[in-house]
Amino acid sequence: MTSTPWTSTSLVARFDEVRSHTERLAAPLSPEDQTVQSMPDVSPTKWHRAHVTWFFETFVLADHEPAFAPFQDTYWFLFNSYYEAVGPRYARAQRGVVSRPGAHDVGVYRANVDDRMRDLVAGLDDGTLAKLSDTIELGFHHEQQHQELLLMDIKHVLSLNPLQPSYAGRPSVASEPDRLGWVDVEGGLVEIGHREAHFSFDNELPLHQVFLEPFRLADRLVTNGEWLEFMADGGYRRADLWLSDGWARVNAEGWRAPFYWTELDGVWFEHTLHGTFPVNPGLPVAHVSHYEADAYASWAGKRLPSEAEWEHGVRSIAPDVEGNLADTETFHPRAAGPATGGLRQAFGDCWEWTSSAYLPYPGFHPAAGAIGEYNGKFMSNQMVLRGGCALTPSGHTRASYRNFFPPGARWALSGLRLADGGAPRSAA
Repeated sequence: MTSTPWTSTSLVARFDEVRSHTERLAAPLSPEDQTVQSMPDVSPTKWHRAHVTWFFETFVLADHEPAFAPFQDTYWFLFNSYYEAVGPRYARAQRGVVSRPGAHDVGVYRANVDDRMRDLVAGLDDGTLAKLSDTIELGFHHEQQHQELLLMDIKHVLSLNPLQPSYAGRPSVASEPDRLGWVDVEGGLVEIGHREAHFSFDNELPLHQVFLEPFRLADRLVTNGEWLEFMADGGYRRADLWLSDGWARVNAEGWRAPFYWTELDGVWFEHTLHGTFPVNPGLPVAHVSHYEADAYASWAGKRLPSEAEWEHGVRSIAPDVEGNLADTETFHPRAAGPATGGLRQAFGDCWEWTSSAYLPYPGFHPAAGAIGEYNGKFMSNQMVLRGGCALTPSGHTRASYRNFFPPGARWALSGLRLADGGAPRSAA
């Protein structure tokens, strides 16, 4: 959904801005870096660069370019992600074995589609431009999602390299957790969903009403220092704190700390995009799953907020400003900063797990055609996260944005904010 009054000039300018930013993110990486797939959830950097290009070729050029022909027939197959209506695709878990096309050839593909997109948009009449601009703008936000994923994925790739290479960014100053505060939020019948004039994804709609009991939100994210206390108190060894599926994962995969933490001679270290350093107690804990977040909340005698509570709380009391997002180029969560009496870290630092399953809003209907596969088909076995993270592009956050991952996912830059009061998790 969008009401942006695009002109051909402004649309091309935004297209160039988004596309060039992807290339800037990839620039520090060698062709070899861009080819590695370190686990099935991770895609090679060059695949991200090619897939977002395939998106414009498939959903814009294919239907509107005169005498359209794909840049390369096999690319149509290699760089389709999950769109069944478009045709067959290469297996996700095998993307790392595709050594060709190489990173340079993907750049040639990007340049070709970029030129064709500029030519197409420049030649559109006003009526066609108005109809097509929604799809092109969706392509911008789709590419921004992959810019974030590109950084998350290369973080995992580089974490497995014994040379411990650094991508970019700079470490934060060592700090201790400040005092956790609480912010009261009025309940009642509230509106949830996208309501502004700018772009949203379809899963943020329709706008609807939800009844909430009064509740409290922690004024900042849970920190590494607080997580160390959870660990020291047997947090990863106490079945009573965990959901059943989570406890099974703890035991099956040997979880004993957040994803990128390792212990050496009794000291915990954390891998980041700018290197590996001793765990900084004052920074938000990151790369924890929903299972871990829920277990910590149980240990603390609190709970995770529902996504409706998070959105209502942020709209009610948080400033509508962006925090530590990718444009700061820290590429890692920062300390919360001085207390303000309101919510700190609402946008940026870490995606915040909620207690809400990823389900359609009342009255949701996916769009017709292949583009309707974008979000709706994933509304099962996933949990909602809110707020953005230090890898999220600036301008890509909003109060109604619904991110989602499986509850066991740890490679995403995810943390947690506690809630209290209101409606607790149901007891058996």
